[in-house]
Amino acid sequence: MHFLTQALGRHVLTVVGAAALSFVNAHAATVKPDTTASSTASATASASVHRWDLKDLFATPEAWDLAYAELRKQADNLAALQTTPGINTRTTAADLLKTLVTISDVQRSVKRLGAYAKLKSDEDLRFAPAQERHQKVQALGATADEKTAWVAPAIQALGADRVSELVAADPQLKARFDFYLKDTLRSLSHTLSPESEGLLAAAGVLMAQPNNIYQQLAEAELPKNTVTLSSGKTVQLTQDVFEVQRTSSVRADRKKVFDGFFGSWKSFEGSFGANLASQVQMNVYMARSRRFGGSLEAALFGKDMPPAVYRTLVDQANASLPTLHRYLKLRKKALGVTGDLAYYDNYPALVKPTQKESFNIETSKAITFAALAPLGDEYLGLLKGGLAATWMDSHPRKAKQSGAYVLGSAYDVHPYVLLNHSDDFESMSTFAHEWGHAVHTMLANKVQPFEKARYSTFIAESASIINEMLLSDHMVANAKTREDKLFYLAAAMESIRTTFFRQTMFAEFQLAMHEEVEAGKPLSGKRLSELYCGVAKRYYGEAQGVMKIDPAYCVEWAYISHFYYGYYVWQYATSIVGAAQFTEAIQKEGPAARDRFITLLKAGGSDYPYPLYKTAGIDMAQPAPYIALMTRMNRLMDEFERLMDEGKQRR
Repeated sequence: MHFLTQALGRHVLTVVGAAALSFVNAHAATVKPDTTASSTASATASASVHRWDLKDLFATPEAWDLAYAELRKQADNLAALQTTPGINTRTTAADLLKTLVTISDVQRSVKRLGAYAKLKSDEDLRFAPAQERHQKVQALGATADEKTAWVAPAIQALGADRVSELVAADPQLKARFDFYLKDTLRSLSHTLSPESEGLLAAAGVLMAQPNNIYQQLAEAELPKNTVTLSSGKTVQLTQDVFEVQRTSSVRADRKKVFDGFFGSWKSFEGSFGANLASQVQMNVYMARSRRFGGSLEAALFGKDMPPAVYRTLVDQANASLPTLHRYLKLRKKALGVTGDLAYYDNYPALVKPTQKESFNIETSKAITFAALAPLGDEYLGLLKGGLAATWMDSHPRKAKQSGAYVLGSAYDVHPYVLLNHSDDFESMSTFAHEWGHAVHTMLANKVQPFEKARYSTFIAESASIINEMLLSDHMVANAKTREDKLFYLAAAMESIRTTFFRQTMFAEFQLAMHEEVEAGKPLSGKRLSELYCGVAKRYYGEAQGVMKIDPAYCVEWAYISHFYYGYYVWQYATSIVGAAQFTEAIQKEGPAARDRFITLLKAGGSDYPYPLYKTAGIDMAQPAPYIALMTRMNRLMDEFERLMDEGKQRR
């Protein structure tokens, strides 16, 4: 039973987004985008700015301190459970239940403390006391892990038959802990002695340090270059500003923005490389310590994920590169690019809507609510309740955490939603995505006990991407003009590029850097850039003349925070595949498909994600779902090209 607080998020990854949930997790600079004219105007134009209320977690920081002090005592006492009541041949069902409930209650409280610490820290990343509070709860979780490291070996020593007898003898033991016990027994061959388990658990704080260093360096201390755009406007290239300015319709400005932004990261290539290498080395060390053949095997084992799923994803993505290349050629044509298509040409909108519509937070609520009508009254009721509450921090401000995520680890409270809303369509799409995580959390917590509520990223991201797809289809169907329809079609195609192809590209790179370490090779920042360049050039078709990638941008790996969450990103790609099948089924079959989807969300973590998905009707180890996604992609391109040709004929 591990004491980790996680958050699910989308754009901390796509920029990178766990499951992180997710367990992403997820996604400070000393200057945030609200120092620019555009984002200041955006925040002012919004109908309202939401700030979350953390009093549901703890009334004051002092209340947190008191709870922390009390929980430290409880955590210190966990080791005593090894003898009273203990887990041995004389253990009764009541004894085992008491032990597991005591540990679970501490875990539950650690997660609540961790949620407050994380959220409070992300309100202002410059505020050192909040960061220290976050580190304290990480250390507390590691202490609790260390003092309960004996539990898994003790359960395994009982044997499957005895555990089954105990579970059958106590309904509470079955209701809350049957899956945990099953999973613990499954892990026998990779479980060490109690002493060794304690040592590995004590290393939990060390394991968290590369990500802590990344956050501090990337968000707060990395120098941000300033560039002057063709309009004469000067912008400082924080991550949020970069994401806005890379969409510029002026190609020369896009190049300036890419050169300036990645120039900062390139100057710290060695530091980021050393930091990420230490993360990879720890992943490999932990895999070897637990007697796995490699880090990928170790990563898949935790959720009992068949290796065929990972292999099928990579194989199908590579087999589908002609579809990606078709899209990139379409992009080149739509943008009117002469010469080589460049990496900085990936982000501008292919088509501008007829009028710039402001999707402020209230408009985003209304449109998202309408788009999600196919998900039914139960889903919409939970969404409505969450939107009416103070669970969301909606807009960017100085030193606030960038990106977007949902943190739902405080089981007894409710999920919290972090956004950096910019009143545009992408922000509305992110809004729908993150509230998909929030409703998923509410559904799982409503049905499952704490011990079975936490779901995997493999399922989590499908739940949120379905919201994006329903929103996209709603916008296409209700577009007022041909240009608007083209705009939303283009956004849907781009979503597949970034979530399927881009995340699978990340996954291939992630596997490659782990294999370097596993082969005993050094892993420097320069080497990481070489590995990244090789994968990126293959995906974007440099050899086929599709796109030319400037080597200066191959330091992009340093900017992707999700590489610090282990093998994580590949599940975004599988998730959009599952989401596409679910969306199509819900739209065609109606309530029957919707109910399968809602049942999947309510299942939480009551079983492994692969069988849960299969029960819902989708097998991710087979090519069919991936082929279906490419069919959707080509259908979107067909419609886009038809409308483009129609426009030319009119002229």
